[in-house]
Amino acid sequence: MSIASFWKDNAATMAPRHPNELDLRRIARAIQGRERYRYVKPHVIAAEAGYLVRSPCCSRNVDPAGGEIDIALLRWSDSPPEWLLFRRDHAAQRWIIDSRFARLPALFERLNNDPDRIFWQ
Repeated sequence: MSIASFWKDNAATMAPRHPNELDLRRIARAIQGRERYRYVKPHVIAAEAGYLVRSPCCSRNVDPAGGEIDIALLRWSDSPPEWLLFRRDHAAQRWIIDSRFARLPALFERLNNDPDRIFWQ
């Protein structure tokens, strides 16, 4: 049996399922490199088919009491295989798709830089 046929036959069972502990830790570590609100400690929690980033609201723009708010939702899509990055519309209380990425590092760059302050409000 060749390795190619092994990978082909087992690809579905070997595909990473989300959420998983490895990616959860990768995301938590990656958001430490963000440019805004570096003094707060956001955290990442498992969500349906992905990960939710939450953080204290230091600006008080969204929550005047400074409570925790949703920052971003990261979801994996199998078809086509890609990462979806959502931002929160706090006024409408809904998630809006922001962008799509083939790999997590590109997603981290978008989330961490955030020049328009649409994630880290």
